[in-house]
Amino acid sequence: MSFLDEISKYDPTQIRDEIAAQTAADVERALTAAPLRLDNFLALLSPAAAPYLETMAQRAHRLTVQRFGRTIQMYAPLYLSNECSNGCLYCGFNVHNKMPRKTLSLDEIAAEAQVLHDRGFRHLLIVTGEAPQIAGLDYLEAAIQRIRPLFSSLSIEIYPLEQAGYARLIAAGVDGLTLYQETYERPLYAQMHPSGRKRDYDWRLLGPERAAAAGIRRVGVGSLLGLGDFRVEGFFTALHALYLARHFWRTHLSVSFPRMRPADGGFQPLAPVSDRDFVQILCALRLLIPDAGLVLSTRESATLRDHLLPLGITQMSAGSCTAPGGYASEDDSGQQFAIDDDRNVDEVAAMIRAQGYEPVWKDWDVAFVR
Repeated sequence: MSFLDEISKYDPTQIRDEIAAQTAADVERALTAAPLRLDNFLALLSPAAAPYLETMAQRAHRLTVQRFGRTIQMYAPLYLSNECSNGCLYCGFNVHNKMPRKTLSLDEIAAEAQVLHDRGFRHLLIVTGEAPQIAGLDYLEAAIQRIRPLFSSLSIEIYPLEQAGYARLIAAGVDGLTLYQETYERPLYAQMHPSGRKRDYDWRLLGPERAAAAGIRRVGVGSLLGLGDFRVEGFFTALHALYLARHFWRTHLSVSFPRMRPADGGFQPLAPVSDRDFVQILCALRLLIPDAGLVLSTRESATLRDHLLPLGITQMSAGSCTAPGGYASEDDSGQQFAIDDDRNVDEVAAMIRAQGYEPVWKDWDVAFVR
């Protein structure tokens, strides 16, 4: 049995209707439920929960401090290549977009990694487009081995692999995977991915399972907020996370909240998500899954990130660049999307400390398991 079997039990239209039908009484029951169940989660995602947002935020804060303390793990993305064979309508890397394309050499990767190491980062997220003919397993393995000595933790956000491919990168030094489904609604997924390997919904959906089965230590899931109804996407993201937690209990789980940002191609959100909506889904997920890491990137504004930090966030990026080679050359042409919070690393760390939290640069080392 895979998550495909699990998700097939739920109809997105029915879930949307059930969320809309929730009442204030349902929300109040959810807020007293211990533990929270999926039907309670529907109530916390619903419009009826809007008047209870402050209560949800306070509980999310208390749960997070209880489980994680007042710490925020710091990480940075390192883009190796923006070559891509997919036609994803919303992405700057879309194969049809006329943008500067670049794949870093091993020396360029080492230079980028050194910049991030010098800024204090020890947790790195390696990112590529989907062009395995250019940035294939041999290339990725060589890149990981080259920069491994500089970092205590390396994660990947790349195209889905076979289980053997994940095992190979784990052996090279990778311990984390981020893989967004983008949208869990099949018809919308097909509409947003008209061409390329990414068009295969099932192959992408089962990627986190293959990585977990290969023995990866951390897996992160999420949907791209702005494509479908955020309440429905929130439900299926949680369903996916809970499935992985049950079936791969040795793998630590995290959930990300990527919200659409301007990118080459000019695609506009189909279902815009307000800041208030963003807070609601974040708090609801924290109450449902108290032990999951919640990740917040520089897609969001400095002001919003400052205010969201106490509500359940455990990991934040800082000083990010979404273009290959952008750290060493300070050239952001060819970026995947425009970041919003452009503060440097020291400024973000100072903000975290000012709120009574500690920015953590290293909380893991591969030596623990080797």
